[in-house]
Amino acid sequence: MPGLTRSRHRLTTALAAFGLLAAAGAAQAGVTATPAHAATTHRILFDDGHAEEAGNADWIISTSKPDPLGQDSSPSSETDWTGALSSWGVALQKTGDFSLKTSTGALTYGGSSSTDLSNFDTLVLPEPNTLFTTAEKTAIMNFVKNGGGLFMISDHTGADRNNDGEDAVEILNDLMSNNSVDSTDPFGFSIDTLDVGSGYPAAISDSSDPVLHGSFGTVTKSLIADGTTATLKPSDNSSVKGLVYRSGYSGNTGAFFLTSTFGSGRVAFWGDSSPIDDGTGQSGNTLYDGWNDTGATNAALALNATAWLAGDGGSGDGGGGSDTCTAGQLLGNNGFESGGTTWSASSGVITNSGDESARSGSYYAWLDGYGKATTDTLSQSVTIPSGCTTAALSFYLHIDTAETTTSTAYDTLKVQVVNGSGTVLGTLATYSNLNAASGYTRRSFSLAGYAGQTVTLKFTGTEGSMLQTSFVVDDTALDVA
Repeated sequence: MPGLTRSRHRLTTALAAFGLLAAAGAAQAGVTATPAHAATTHRILFDDGHAEEAGNADWIISTSKPDPLGQDSSPSSETDWTGALSSWGVALQKTGDFSLKTSTGALTYGGSSSTDLSNFDTLVLPEPNTLFTTAEKTAIMNFVKNGGGLFMISDHTGADRNNDGEDAVEILNDLMSNNSVDSTDPFGFSIDTLDVGSGYPAAISDSSDPVLHGSFGTVTKSLIADGTTATLKPSDNSSVKGLVYRSGYSGNTGAFFLTSTFGSGRVAFWGDSSPIDDGTGQSGNTLYDGWNDTGATNAALALNATAWLAGDGGSGDGGGGSDTCTAGQLLGNNGFESGGTTWSASSGVITNSGDESARSGSYYAWLDGYGKATTDTLSQSVTIPSGCTTAALSFYLHIDTAETTTSTAYDTLKVQVVNGSGTVLGTLATYSNLNAASGYTRRSFSLAGYAGQTVTLKFTGTEGSMLQTSFVVDDTALDVA
């Protein structure tokens, strides 16, 4: 209630770490961030941080990591790079249109690492064999939501190559169903718990599909050699589309290769790792040459799909910094109704306490209000596609205070845009106890100048040493078009 010192016993929700909190409070404003990428090169990141080389697997494009060019800067044949995925990597490299890297650590989004997802257009997960952490799942899902491409490649159920109790079916299903961004069947499919021994799944007839009929050739069949399929759920995501089906299946069952979209991004799924295996790799691995199988067109399928995920052909953005724009709202958990997900915040900031009131729903963000020296923060990282000419940030703000002055700003709330290093790119507004009023007021700002960049939106509430001021935020949005 206005004028009361904030209670510390209100119901709160603990927050998982997400994105980057700005740390350089004295950094100079107005620094221009580096654009997300050069639009002429498709940037592909292959994951090798989740036991992709365990057992007989060798799911790498090169033993030189993160940069395969360290092994051979101008490969002409797949043996110039070492790995069971070297045919895939070399074929992309030879076009001159792709920049390839390998990640060997934790996947992040909005960080400063050279392999941070904000530096890439597409992430390839070639049969991961360890679970993604909570932070990694948040990073992957936000990457796709903001325009990135995600290529998920599974294997049959029980293919636990490192004997940790998890296989690719379980790991990829966990990514889709147990994440902090959207766990309500976000891509419109689930992976089947199957081990299909063999077959040549056939492509559907669709001459307009850019994955089946792309610049790398026409897809007619794929190969399954101990793999699985997926069940489509178009009622959850109408964009999901089966492209290649196990013999005897069609429609929503038995999809061996499929595509979908999520937010501004694109998704592809393949039910077996055998088709991407070129039969050569590091010594001691038992490999299988599915890439060159004459009964299938696996190379064309892999390469067309990679290009589509990175932004070529069809609709959608494809790429964390795409030069096209799909109209929509970019902020995750924008009304805070999922509690402590997607946002990073000080303890207790996101709450459903009855001591303040949400504008809608039950949850809201409450910064400060303790009546003593306190700093609270609330932030979320987001990528604004470079093709968007409109990027409107809005939120509803309620301020109540016990301060009686009409001239001195003792307590403040800053709304800022910062980059991945914590440098302040711009301060959108500063509110204080002098702005206290009953009810919520809508505030809005243009972020069009940050198109093509991954930025962090940050609210910082700073309270003085005596009387309380509460800054209450609800119903945020970042609408782009």
